[in-house]
Amino acid sequence: MTTLLVIAKEPLPGRAKTRLTPPFTPREAAQLAEAALADTLEAVAATPAARRVLVLDGAPGPWLPPGFDVVRQCAGGLDERLAAAFADCAGPALLIGMDTPQVTPELLAVDFADCDAYFGPAEDGGFWALGLARPDPALLRGVPMSTPVTGEVQRQRLVGAGLRVRELPRLRDVDTAADAYAVAALDPHGRFAERLSLCTAATRL
Repeated sequence: MTTLLVIAKEPLPGRAKTRLTPPFTPREAAQLAEAALADTLEAVAATPAARRVLVLDGAPGPWLPPGFDVVRQCAGGLDERLAAAFADCAGPALLIGMDTPQVTPELLAVDFADCDAYFGPAEDGGFWALGLARPDPALLRGVPMSTPVTGEVQRQRLVGAGLRVRELPRLRDVDTAADAYAVAALDPHGRFAERLSLCTAATRL
């Protein structure tokens, strides 16, 4: 079975989802980040897996459900941190972030029987998911992160290595307020949508 990895940042004001400020306050942005992380972890917890790992920058909180191993993120750029997360896996692994609270167990239940890699493109040009049947940190090191071509470069790394790549659906990351409203509409009953509604109501007071 597959190891499911979630790479995340502790949802603290001033450190998490800073691009949501404004219109939201740093405290509200952190609350939205926590809700997004909680929804993501719930989906992972409901997905069959050999192991569930939270690769965390910071300390775990009450938002962490049981059944997860917590591993501290290494130092360095995002490419190095993603590479290190895969380096700790002995078998097939799928890595996602905390920016897609609309993710479902159905999307995460990948099968490597007829492919070597899974790639989940994001609408902003990055990627929301990366799966490797045989984790190789070298496939991530040196990939420019947080750019409009990040996803394209990462996918070409996989193809250039001779891997059979299967595409996952394109999803929208939550980076800006516009992203937040669009994503919340996809799962109106989730924690993220509920928290966004509360923050929006508070902002209008």
